[in-house]
Amino acid sequence: MTPLQEVIINKKTITNPIWIMRQAGRYLPEFRKIRKENPNFIKLCLNHELSSEITLQPIKRFDLDAAIIFSDILMLPYGLKQRVEFKKDFGPVLGDLDIKLMSKIDEIDFVEKIYPVYKAIKSVSMEMSSKNKNTIGFVGAPWTLLVYMINQQSPKKNIKKDFFKDDFLINRILLIIEKFLKIHIKNQIENGANIIQIFDSWAGLLEERDYPNYIYTPTLNLVDYVKSLNVPVICFPRQIKNYKEFCEIVKPDAVNIDYNVDPLAISKNIKIPVQGGLDPKILLTDKENLKKEVLKYLDIFKDHPYIFNLGHGVLPQTNPDMIECLVNIVRDY
Repeated sequence: MTPLQEVIINKKTITNPIWIMRQAGRYLPEFRKIRKENPNFIKLCLNHELSSEITLQPIKRFDLDAAIIFSDILMLPYGLKQRVEFKKDFGPVLGDLDIKLMSKIDEIDFVEKIYPVYKAIKSVSMEMSSKNKNTIGFVGAPWTLLVYMINQQSPKKNIKKDFFKDDFLINRILLIIEKFLKIHIKNQIENGANIIQIFDSWAGLLEERDYPNYIYTPTLNLVDYVKSLNVPVICFPRQIKNYKEFCEIVKPDAVNIDYNVDPLAISKNIKIPVQGGLDPKILLTDKENLKKEVLKYLDIFKDHPYIFNLGHGVLPQTNPDMIECLVNIVRDY
Protein backbone atom coordinates (compact mmCIF):
# COMPACT_ATOMS: atom_id res chain seq x y z
CA MET A 1 0.00 0.00 0.00
CA THR A 2 1.30 3.47 -0.89
CA PRO A 3 1.80 6.17 1.80
CA LEU A 4 -1.26 8.07 0.50
CA GLN A 5 -3.48 5.00 0.55
CA GLU A 6 -2.24 4.19 4.07
CA VAL A 7 -3.64 7.53 5.24
CA ILE A 8 -6.83 7.56 3.17
CA ILE A 9 -7.86 3.91 3.49
CA ASN A 10 -6.28 2.75 6.76
CA LYS A 11 -6.50 6.22 8.37
CA LYS A 12 -2.96 5.80 9.71
CA THR A 13 -0.11 8.22 9.27
CA ILE A 14 3.23 6.49 9.73
CA THR A 15 4.93 9.34 7.87
CA ASN A 16 3.06 12.32 6.40
CA PRO A 17 2.72 11.78 2.66
CA ILE A 18 3.14 14.89 0.51
CA TRP A 19 2.14 16.04 -2.95
CA ILE A 20 1.30 19.56 -4.13
CA MET A 21 -1.56 20.91 -6.21
CA ARG A 22 -0.20 22.27 -9.53
CA GLN A 23 3.15 20.63 -8.73
CA ALA A 24 3.66 20.14 -12.49
CA GLY A 25 3.61 23.68 -13.75
CA ARG A 26 4.78 27.21 -14.26
CA TYR A 27 7.24 27.49 -11.36
CA LEU A 28 9.51 24.83 -12.95
CA PRO A 29 12.02 26.03 -15.57
CA GLU A 30 11.77 22.70 -17.40
CA PHE A 31 8.01 23.20 -17.72
CA ARG A 32 8.40 26.80 -18.91
CA LYS A 33 10.73 25.58 -21.66
CA ILE A 34 8.10 23.13 -22.98
CA ARG A 35 5.32 25.72 -22.60
CA LYS A 36 7.26 28.30 -24.62
CA GLU A 37 7.45 25.87 -27.52
CA ASN A 38 3.77 24.87 -27.10
CA PRO A 39 1.69 28.04 -26.66
CA ASN A 40 -1.68 26.29 -27.17
CA PHE A 41 -2.53 25.00 -23.69
CA ILE A 42 -5.31 22.59 -24.77
CA LYS A 43 -3.07 21.07 -27.46
CA LEU A 44 -0.33 20.65 -24.85
CA CYS A 45 -2.75 18.79 -22.52
CA LEU A 46 -3.66 16.56 -25.49
CA ASN A 47 -0.05 15.75 -26.38
CA HIS A 48 0.25 12.55 -24.36
CA GLU A 49 4.06 12.38 -24.58
CA LEU A 50 4.58 15.95 -23.39
CA SER A 51 1.82 15.81 -20.75
CA SER A 52 3.37 12.60 -19.34
CA GLU A 53 6.78 14.28 -19.26
CA ILE A 54 5.37 17.37 -17.52
CA THR A 55 3.50 15.21 -14.98
CA LEU A 56 6.76 13.45 -14.06
CA GLN A 57 8.97 16.59 -13.91
CA PRO A 58 8.30 17.32 -10.20
CA ILE A 59 8.66 13.59 -9.36
CA LYS A 60 12.19 13.63 -10.83
CA ARG A 61 13.05 16.73 -8.79
CA PHE A 62 11.36 16.18 -5.43
CA ASP A 63 10.57 13.26 -3.13
CA LEU A 64 6.79 13.48 -3.61
CA ASP A 65 4.34 10.63 -2.98
CA ALA A 66 2.07 11.14 -5.98
CA ALA A 67 1.91 12.50 -9.50
CA ILE A 68 -1.22 14.39 -10.55
CA ILE A 69 -1.80 14.19 -14.26
CA PHE A 70 -1.03 17.37 -16.21
CA SER A 71 -4.45 18.20 -17.62
CA ASP A 72 -7.31 20.60 -16.88
CA ILE A 73 -10.83 20.43 -15.47
CA LEU A 74 -12.00 22.14 -18.69
CA MET A 75 -11.23 18.99 -20.67
CA LEU A 76 -14.85 18.17 -19.87
CA PRO A 77 -16.51 21.07 -21.77
CA TYR A 78 -13.84 20.64 -24.47
CA GLY A 79 -14.83 16.97 -24.83
CA LEU A 80 -18.45 18.17 -25.08
CA LYS A 81 -17.50 20.38 -28.06
CA GLN A 82 -17.71 23.72 -26.27
CA ARG A 83 -14.86 25.91 -27.46
CA VAL A 84 -12.16 26.27 -24.77
CA GLU A 85 -9.05 28.40 -25.10
CA PHE A 86 -6.60 29.93 -22.65
CA LYS A 87 -5.65 33.58 -23.13
CA LYS A 88 -2.32 34.75 -21.76
CA ASP A 89 -2.69 36.75 -18.51
CA PHE A 90 -6.47 36.28 -18.63
CA GLY A 91 -7.24 32.57 -18.24
CA PRO A 92 -9.84 30.36 -19.88
CA VAL A 93 -12.38 31.65 -22.39
CA LEU A 94 -15.23 29.35 -23.44
CA GLY A 95 -17.49 29.55 -26.49
CA ASP A 96 -21.27 29.62 -26.55
CA LEU A 97 -23.07 26.75 -24.87
CA ASP A 98 -24.96 24.64 -27.43
CA ILE A 99 -27.17 22.36 -25.35
CA LYS A 100 -28.70 20.69 -28.45
CA LEU A 101 -25.25 19.72 -29.72
CA MET A 102 -24.16 18.51 -26.28
CA SER A 103 -27.28 16.37 -25.92
CA LYS A 104 -26.31 14.46 -29.08
CA ILE A 105 -22.74 13.62 -27.98
CA ASP A 106 -22.21 10.01 -26.98
CA GLU A 107 -19.52 8.32 -24.90
CA ILE A 108 -17.42 7.36 -27.94
CA ASP A 109 -17.34 10.96 -29.29
CA PHE A 110 -16.32 12.29 -25.89
CA VAL A 111 -13.60 9.72 -25.15
CA GLU A 112 -12.16 10.05 -28.66
CA LYS A 113 -11.83 13.84 -28.31
CA ILE A 114 -9.79 13.69 -25.08
CA TYR A 115 -8.25 10.22 -25.42
CA PRO A 116 -4.60 11.47 -25.13
CA VAL A 117 -5.32 12.36 -21.46
CA TYR A 118 -5.92 8.66 -20.75
CA LYS A 119 -2.82 7.62 -22.72
CA ALA A 120 -0.75 9.99 -20.57
CA ILE A 121 -2.23 8.54 -17.36
CA LYS A 122 -1.38 5.04 -18.56
CA SER A 123 2.30 5.81 -19.13
CA VAL A 124 2.63 7.84 -15.89
CA SER A 125 0.91 5.17 -13.78
CA MET A 126 3.33 2.47 -14.98
CA GLU A 127 6.26 4.56 -13.77
CA MET A 128 4.59 5.55 -10.49
CA SER A 129 3.48 2.05 -9.48
CA SER A 130 7.09 0.83 -9.88
CA LYS A 131 8.01 3.46 -7.23
CA ASN A 132 5.06 2.57 -4.92
CA LYS A 133 3.60 6.04 -5.51
CA ASN A 134 0.15 7.16 -6.61
CA THR A 135 -1.15 8.52 -9.88
CA ILE A 136 -3.92 11.01 -9.18
CA GLY A 137 -6.62 11.61 -11.76
CA PHE A 138 -9.00 14.51 -11.31
CA VAL A 139 -12.17 16.25 -12.43
CA GLY A 140 -13.86 19.55 -11.73
CA ALA A 141 -16.93 19.32 -9.53
CA PRO A 142 -20.29 19.77 -11.32
CA TRP A 143 -20.89 23.23 -9.81
CA THR A 144 -17.49 24.60 -10.85
CA LEU A 145 -17.87 23.24 -14.39
CA LEU A 146 -21.38 24.70 -14.60
CA VAL A 147 -19.92 28.09 -13.66
CA TYR A 148 -17.30 27.96 -16.42
CA MET A 149 -19.70 26.62 -19.04
CA ILE A 150 -22.40 29.27 -18.45
CA ASN A 151 -20.13 32.15 -17.41
CA GLN A 152 -17.72 31.38 -20.29
CA GLN A 153 -14.77 32.64 -18.27
CA SER A 154 -13.32 32.55 -14.77
CA PRO A 155 -15.74 34.20 -12.30
CA LYS A 156 -12.92 35.87 -10.31
CA LYS A 157 -15.35 38.12 -8.46
CA ASN A 158 -18.85 37.27 -9.60
CA ILE A 159 -20.97 35.29 -11.99
CA LYS A 160 -23.28 36.64 -14.70
CA LYS A 161 -26.26 38.51 -13.25
CA ASP A 162 -28.77 36.26 -15.02
CA PHE A 163 -26.81 33.08 -14.19
CA PHE A 164 -29.70 31.34 -12.40
CA LYS A 165 -32.51 32.63 -14.62
CA ASP A 166 -33.11 29.35 -16.52
CA ASP A 167 -33.63 26.51 -14.07
CA PHE A 168 -34.38 23.98 -16.79
CA LEU A 169 -31.18 24.81 -18.67
CA ILE A 170 -29.09 24.53 -15.50
CA ASN A 171 -30.60 21.18 -14.57
CA ARG A 172 -30.08 19.79 -18.09
CA ILE A 173 -26.46 20.92 -18.10
CA LEU A 174 -25.88 19.41 -14.65
CA LEU A 175 -27.22 16.05 -15.88
CA ILE A 176 -24.92 16.15 -18.92
CA ILE A 177 -21.96 17.17 -16.74
CA GLU A 178 -22.60 14.33 -14.30
CA LYS A 179 -22.96 11.73 -17.07
CA PHE A 180 -19.68 12.69 -18.76
CA LEU A 181 -17.77 13.24 -15.52
CA LYS A 182 -18.49 9.60 -14.68
CA ILE A 183 -17.20 8.56 -18.12
CA HIS A 184 -14.11 10.74 -17.61
CA ILE A 185 -13.46 9.28 -14.14
CA LYS A 186 -13.95 5.69 -15.34
CA ASN A 187 -11.45 6.15 -18.18
CA GLN A 188 -8.86 7.73 -15.88
CA ILE A 189 -9.17 4.80 -13.45
CA GLU A 190 -9.07 2.17 -16.21
CA ASN A 191 -5.79 3.70 -17.38
CA GLY A 192 -4.14 3.62 -13.97
CA ALA A 193 -5.32 6.57 -11.85
CA ASN A 194 -5.60 5.08 -8.36
CA ILE A 195 -6.89 8.18 -6.54
CA ILE A 196 -9.40 10.73 -7.88
CA GLN A 197 -9.56 14.34 -6.66
CA ILE A 198 -12.67 16.44 -7.28
CA PHE A 199 -11.91 20.17 -7.48
CA ASP A 200 -14.79 22.51 -6.60
CA SER A 201 -12.77 25.68 -7.17
CA TRP A 202 -15.81 28.00 -7.05
CA ALA A 203 -17.73 26.45 -4.13
CA GLY A 204 -17.12 29.73 -2.27
CA LEU A 205 -19.38 31.67 -4.69
CA LEU A 206 -22.57 30.06 -3.41
CA GLU A 207 -24.80 30.95 -0.47
CA GLU A 208 -25.25 28.09 2.01
CA ARG A 209 -28.92 27.71 1.05
CA ASP A 210 -27.78 26.67 -2.45
CA TYR A 211 -25.32 23.99 -1.31
CA PRO A 212 -27.74 21.03 -1.45
CA ASN A 213 -28.72 21.63 -5.11
CA TYR A 214 -25.38 22.66 -6.55
CA ILE A 215 -22.72 21.11 -4.33
CA TYR A 216 -23.95 18.34 -2.02
CA THR A 217 -26.19 16.30 -4.33
CA PRO A 218 -24.12 16.50 -7.56
CA THR A 219 -20.80 15.89 -5.77
CA LEU A 220 -22.22 13.05 -3.66
CA ASN A 221 -23.30 11.28 -6.87
CA LEU A 222 -19.72 11.45 -8.14
CA VAL A 223 -18.18 10.41 -4.83
CA ASP A 224 -20.46 7.35 -4.67
CA TYR A 225 -19.51 6.52 -8.26
CA VAL A 226 -15.75 6.68 -7.59
CA LYS A 227 -16.18 4.54 -4.48
CA SER A 228 -18.13 1.96 -6.54
CA LEU A 229 -14.96 1.59 -8.67
CA ASN A 230 -12.94 0.84 -5.48
CA VAL A 231 -10.76 3.93 -5.75
CA PRO A 232 -10.37 6.53 -2.96
CA VAL A 233 -11.76 10.00 -3.64
CA ILE A 234 -10.55 13.35 -2.25
CA CYS A 235 -12.78 16.43 -2.43
CA PHE A 236 -11.60 20.04 -2.45
CA PRO A 237 -14.67 22.30 -1.94
CA ARG A 238 -12.55 25.46 -1.91
CA GLN A 239 -13.79 28.25 0.37
CA ILE A 240 -16.98 26.41 1.29
CA LYS A 241 -18.41 27.90 4.47
CA ASN A 242 -19.02 24.59 6.25
CA TYR A 243 -16.44 21.84 5.74
CA LYS A 244 -17.92 19.72 8.54
CA GLU A 245 -21.37 19.57 6.96
CA PHE A 246 -19.83 18.94 3.53
CA CYS A 247 -17.90 15.93 4.87
CA GLU A 248 -20.92 14.53 6.70
CA ILE A 249 -23.18 14.73 3.64
CA VAL A 250 -20.82 14.07 0.70
CA LYS A 251 -18.64 11.55 2.59
CA PRO A 252 -15.43 11.72 0.56
CA ASP A 253 -12.56 9.46 1.68
CA ALA A 254 -10.48 12.58 2.41
CA VAL A 255 -11.01 16.33 2.22
CA ASN A 256 -8.59 19.02 1.06
CA ILE A 257 -8.94 22.25 3.05
CA ASP A 258 -8.16 25.76 1.80
CA TYR A 259 -5.91 28.24 3.58
CA ASN A 260 -8.77 30.43 4.87
CA VAL A 261 -10.02 27.85 7.38
CA ASP A 262 -8.73 27.29 10.89
CA PRO A 263 -6.82 23.97 10.80
CA LEU A 264 -7.29 23.49 14.56
CA ALA A 265 -11.09 23.62 14.24
CA ILE A 266 -10.88 21.20 11.28
CA SER A 267 -8.77 18.74 13.29
CA LYS A 268 -11.40 18.76 16.06
CA ASN A 269 -14.56 18.72 13.92
CA ILE A 270 -13.71 16.50 10.95
CA LYS A 271 -13.36 12.77 11.41
CA ILE A 272 -12.08 11.78 7.94
CA PRO A 273 -8.47 12.16 6.68
CA VAL A 274 -7.49 15.76 5.90
CA GLN A 275 -5.22 17.07 3.15
CA GLY A 276 -3.63 20.45 2.56
CA GLY A 277 -4.21 23.88 4.08
CA LEU A 278 -0.89 25.73 3.77
CA ASP A 279 -1.19 29.11 2.03
CA PRO A 280 0.85 28.90 -1.23
CA LYS A 281 2.04 32.48 -0.55
CA ILE A 282 4.12 31.12 2.35
CA LEU A 283 6.38 29.58 -0.33
CA LEU A 284 7.14 33.13 -1.51
CA THR A 285 8.61 34.10 1.90
CA ASP A 286 11.81 32.68 3.46
CA LYS A 287 12.80 29.19 4.65
CA GLU A 288 12.53 30.08 8.35
CA ASN A 289 8.95 31.25 7.99
CA LEU A 290 8.13 28.27 5.77
CA LYS A 291 9.41 25.88 8.44
CA LYS A 292 7.34 27.57 11.15
CA GLU A 293 4.12 27.40 9.08
CA VAL A 294 4.66 23.80 7.90
CA LEU A 295 5.35 22.60 11.45
CA LYS A 296 2.16 24.33 12.61
CA TYR A 297 0.09 22.10 10.28
CA LEU A 298 2.09 18.96 11.08
CA ASP A 299 1.68 19.57 14.84
CA ILE A 300 -2.05 20.28 14.60
CA PHE A 301 -2.67 17.08 12.61
CA LYS A 302 -0.12 14.85 14.34
CA ASP A 303 -2.89 12.64 15.77
CA HIS A 304 -5.14 12.88 12.70
CA PRO A 305 -4.70 11.08 9.36
CA TYR A 306 -3.10 13.86 7.28
CA ILE A 307 -1.62 14.36 3.81
CA PHE A 308 0.57 17.42 3.43
CA ASN A 309 -0.48 19.74 0.61
CA LEU A 310 -1.34 23.38 0.00
CA GLY A 311 -4.65 25.21 0.38
CA HIS A 312 -4.56 26.00 -3.37
CA GLY A 313 -2.16 25.45 -6.29
CA VAL A 314 1.54 26.33 -6.14
CA LEU A 315 2.09 29.88 -7.50
CA PRO A 316 4.09 30.43 -10.73
CA GLN A 317 6.59 32.77 -9.02
CA THR A 318 7.59 30.09 -6.47
CA ASN A 319 11.29 29.21 -6.30
CA PRO A 320 11.73 25.42 -6.78
CA ASP A 321 14.26 25.50 -3.89
CA MET A 322 11.39 26.37 -1.56
CA ILE A 323 9.49 23.26 -2.68
CA GLU A 324 12.62 21.20 -2.00
CA CYS A 325 12.82 22.78 1.47
CA LEU A 326 9.10 22.11 2.10
CA VAL A 327 9.45 18.43 1.18
CA ASN A 328 12.49 18.08 3.46
CA ILE A 329 10.68 19.65 6.44
CA VAL A 330 7.77 17.21 6.01
CA ARG A 331 10.13 14.24 5.57
CA ASP A 332 12.17 15.14 8.64
CA TYR A 333 9.16 15.66 10.89
